[in-house]
Amino acid sequence: MTLVPSAIEIVVGILLLFGGGELFVGGSTAVALLLGIPQIVIGLTVVSLGTSAPELFVSLISTIQGGDAIAVSNVVGSNIFNVLVVLGLSALVVPLRVQSRLVRRDVPLLLGVSMAVWGMASGGRLTWQAGLALLVVLVINLVWEMRTAGEHPDEVDDIDDSDRATPAVAATKLAAGLVLLVVGSQVLVKGATTAAVALGVSQTVIGLTIVATGTSMPELVTSLVAAYRGKADLAIGNVVGSNLLNQLLILGLCGVASGAQGLEVDPVLVSRDLPIMVLTTMACLPIFWTDGAITRLEGAILVALYGLYLLEQVLSNTFTSALDEFRFVALLIVLPVVLVFLVWQTLRWRRDRLA
Repeated sequence: MTLVPSAIEIVVGILLLFGGGELFVGGSTAVALLLGIPQIVIGLTVVSLGTSAPELFVSLISTIQGGDAIAVSNVVGSNIFNVLVVLGLSALVVPLRVQSRLVRRDVPLLLGVSMAVWGMASGGRLTWQAGLALLVVLVINLVWEMRTAGEHPDEVDDIDDSDRATPAVAATKLAAGLVLLVVGSQVLVKGATTAAVALGVSQTVIGLTIVATGTSMPELVTSLVAAYRGKADLAIGNVVGSNLLNQLLILGLCGVASGAQGLEVDPVLVSRDLPIMVLTTMACLPIFWTDGAITRLEGAILVALYGLYLLEQVLSNTFTSALDEFRFVALLIVLPVVLVFLVWQTLRWRRDRLA
């Protein structure tokens, strides 16, 4: 009987987070414009921070309340969802052609950070020193973004005059957004924790699926709208920027907030989900490098891979007898098909360059 109230809490929490994220983005953008911060810097920092705000508040409150499993799995699950579903669905709307430094700088940086986080968490605990190191990298990256923003005047963000507001309106939006984010994250964490107990599954699984999907809704909506408007760089940049902030800012703050005991990392995350997060990021490199775009076919493949990921999650917690057969089929069929597709893309790219 506790499952229905938990489901209601999860839905209400997601809705509050979505509304709070929208207000937070609007208020933060208006404040930044009032302070005279260049619009491209706002697009590279504030918008990504706003869409990552739900993950930030959910993970921080989970850490403070001792729910390390939800805090870490929310970040990992959100990053996997962003790459496979947000990019995949956006590419299905319209092929995403990248005409920016994303391929040369941001995606390799994201891959490096993802591998570093996997290494830091491999011992089963993310220490406060590791969290502090992630925050230092975040500051360095933000400074780098601001110093190099003027080198790419052709990159236009999604900020216009309608984002401007008076100081009072900007402050009201920002305050209201923060309140909704705090309340929504508390409701969502409570509902997710109760649901995990009612369903007999771990908090890690709930964090990887329900919580991660709910907190990633702002990224999904933002990228889908950007893709529909033909702003491919914004659609992709939102995902890359959010995934960077998820690891550098959120895991960094949670690691520091965990104190001397550190942030506990579920062994399943270390052995399965963190490697998947790294591999999904790595898979983007040949796609970008070969075509400079994500085609509809590639988008469909990304979404299908997430479907297989969810199926594995379900089987591992319900039909464990069929789990080994599913993994065997995935290794025997799915993995070779993906590898052949990536090799074919690379060979086609080399042929086109030599032609």
